[in-house]
Amino acid sequence: MTYARIVGTGSYLPEKVLSNAEIAERIDTSDEWIVARTGIRARHIAAEQEKTSDLALAASQRAIAAAGIDKADIDLIIVATSTPDMIFPSAACILQDKLGVPGCPAFDVQAVCAGFIYALSTANAYIRSGMARTALVVGAEIFSRILDWNDRSTCVLFGDGAGAVILQASEQPGILGVTLQADGRYQSILNVPAQVASGEIVGTPFLHMDGGAVFKFAVKALADCASKTLAAQGMSHADLDWLVPHQANVRIIESTAKHLHLSMDKVVLTLPQQGNTSAASIPLALDAAVRDGRIQPGHTVMLEGIGGGFAWGAVLLTM
Repeated sequence: MTYARIVGTGSYLPEKVLSNAEIAERIDTSDEWIVARTGIRARHIAAEQEKTSDLALAASQRAIAAAGIDKADIDLIIVATSTPDMIFPSAACILQDKLGVPGCPAFDVQAVCAGFIYALSTANAYIRSGMARTALVVGAEIFSRILDWNDRSTCVLFGDGAGAVILQASEQPGILGVTLQADGRYQSILNVPAQVASGEIVGTPFLHMDGGAVFKFAVKALADCASKTLAAQGMSHADLDWLVPHQANVRIIESTAKHLHLSMDKVVLTLPQQGNTSAASIPLALDAAVRDGRIQPGHTVMLEGIGGGFAWGAVLLTM
């Protein structure tokens, strides 16, 4: 049987760090207020000249190096992003050009903060079916450019960054199970309701979120999704070594861990210094834990995320 295994991880964070104190100089908020409600203390902000594909390139190069592969071996590129360089072509095609690996399929996946889960699941299906052997899967975002920096309910939450993995065909178990779900009835509580028409932006090009509604939906959806994914594999919370969740809000993460009967020392948390980096948050957190030695080969890991749509999902894997 052919499995898909993560054989290398990489990440990139822009150089500029924006602290809560700096935001408080612009709007009516404070470090204490932000930390108490979100757990976030700082976030990284892309430089003016940086594009999403640039962030993706840096993370991809580090994942390729960690995997010890030749970039020419890559036969599938999937980028999860809600903030691509342009309407089209895809960030994946632009990344493909910057990497210098023409020819293989390259496309974007748009599931907002669940984007990396959707992209990883898609790459897994390609590999399990024999349509690919070495996939580059990236989550990359520059959310700072779709924020209203006068809206304290949203601008304090998000940051920029990119994370990447190399997923490769193997006879050894890797990705064990996947659960993907969506419910478009909830589209109004988290969105960017704008489009380009006749050369103009029609609608509001800034992120809108009903924080309370998002919180209530996310807690239940993530808990149910994780349980369903474990049960499908005949496993329980006791089999998990690590939870690598989407980094949105520390209270959502704590609630999910509690439901899974996991102590927070088994949860990878990058939120305080990175904020919510949407599709990039899970691979950023995964790379951090792999590189500092917390996540070891053989560990059983649950990745899960939820984003606008609503779209959500989980991936259960062995490292």
